[in-house]
Amino acid sequence: IGGYLKMDKFKAALLLGGVGDALGYRNISRENSVLGPKIQEELKELGGLDKLVLSAEKWPVSDNTFMHVATAEALTTGKVGIIQCRLVRKKRGKNSQGDIGFLEISSGFGAATKAMSIGMRYWKPERLETLIEVSIECGRMTHNHPTGFLGSLCTALFVSYAIQGKPLVQWGRDMMKVVPMAEEFCKKTIRHMAEHWFYFEAKWQFYLEERKIAEDQDNKPTFPDHYDAEERDKTYRKWSSEGRGGRRGHDAPMIAYDALLGAGDNWAELCNRAMFHGGESAATGSIAGCIYGLLYGLNNIPKGLYQDLEHKEKLENLGEALYRISTEEKFIDPFLV
Repeated sequence: IGGYLKMDKFKAALLLGGVGDALGYRNISRENSVLGPKIQEELKELGGLDKLVLSAEKWPVSDNTFMHVATAEALTTGKVGIIQCRLVRKKRGKNSQGDIGFLEISSGFGAATKAMSIGMRYWKPERLETLIEVSIECGRMTHNHPTGFLGSLCTALFVSYAIQGKPLVQWGRDMMKVVPMAEEFCKKTIRHMAEHWFYFEAKWQFYLEERKIAEDQDNKPTFPDHYDAEERDKTYRKWSSEGRGGRRGHDAPMIAYDALLGAGDNWAELCNRAMFHGGESAATGSIAGCIYGLLYGLNNIPKGLYQDLEHKEKLENLGEALYRISTEEKFIDPFLV
């Protein structure tokens, strides 16, 4: 574990979560119908990733980063009572609808994109039960549909696996073993859950079988021979339930995970797969970027992508705070007092 547990990777995770969000957000903030091939063409016209300078004016971050910052602030200050009002206030500042009952609107990607810091806070294997409870309750504050808040659990788990040094190919099937534990926890507080619960599991089981990594002996994912931007857009739409990849709690972390499996430590390839596609690329980009930072740090990242990033200093400070609080020998867990 020690080799993975470095403060600079925690800081890189928060930064690259913001970078991935900003890169993906520009695509969807202009025109929802823009497709992956066109986005990648435009990137070439701008001179490629190495030439980009992400600033607040031209490449702002989206609600994904604001919500993630709010979660991280609550987890590092111990003021857990404020987590709900911060999250809801920041969400409603952009979208007054908020969360309305147990509806499809609550199954979206937003719970998944604010949960990375939960995995960073409770990354240790012995903290699994706390990770489950906090990620689900945090997710339910804004997304009370199982497809939404299980996305929060999934993202938090994947982040904890990255810090533990668990092989990437195992993450999906190990997450599927945790879902029944989450179900037991939810049965205590959620009524009429059964008819909505199994969709998330079914979608993920389908994905793991498609990549041929559903069984413990399968240690290498299988990708199509021809898997360019156009084919990825088609695949992401297939995984979605709305025809827009990354739109909901099951497929936002799924696309990010798939991109990490396919790209390895190649940052440009990760961006092609997770930040520059025709779906909810800000959501998938923020998750993929954060996890990439935990795995590989900033060594392969062009400085222009993060040196002027919106909220750079705050993100770095939160990464450092999460590192310190998650690695302290003695602490009072605010969720258990």
